[in-house]
Amino acid sequence: MQQNLPSEIEEVFSKNNTPEAVFSALLPALGEVLKCDRIFLYLRNPHTQMGKIPFCWRRSSEYPEVIRSDWEKDPESLPDEDPLFAAGLHNKPSVFVEDVETANPEVLNKDYERQNFGHRALIHAHLCENNLFWRVLQPAIFGQPRIWTEFDHFVIDEVTKKITPLAVEYVKSTYNDKI
Repeated sequence: MQQNLPSEIEEVFSKNNTPEAVFSALLPALGEVLKCDRIFLYLRNPHTQMGKIPFCWRRSSEYPEVIRSDWEKDPESLPDEDPLFAAGLHNKPSVFVEDVETANPEVLNKDYERQNFGHRALIHAHLCENNLFWRVLQPAIFGQPRIWTEFDHFVIDEVTKKITPLAVEYVKSTYNDKI
């Protein structure tokens, strides 16, 4: 059976023609479709290991804002501290974490997630192109675990396919050094 993305997400891609416009419209639409509390897009130049979080949607102001407008160097220890980041670096499939508190430590560093993000369930959706990790789209739930459905997996898989080239274009057009 052929599955389609929800119309509100398809509309984002049909009505917007720049990465900035797509990302700004996509995060709230995706948040509503997935019934998340927060979604952010962390973009990265894989050649310089510099990244930033230019786009974030929150269901309400009770959820932490994570915007980081300036390019920052990935800590050298990040692949060792954060198994989710390491999975992205190795072009592994996106990771769906139902409960940060009970997740396998090989999949997720509970203390790192608590300290840096505060969510309880998340999707670490990898944006990879040509074996390079351009970073992550991260929908999250706070306060309770979440079972990610087949539909959620489908939506994330399709959305990441559509936004990965836009993420690459965004990084190439906004990063100050040449890629």
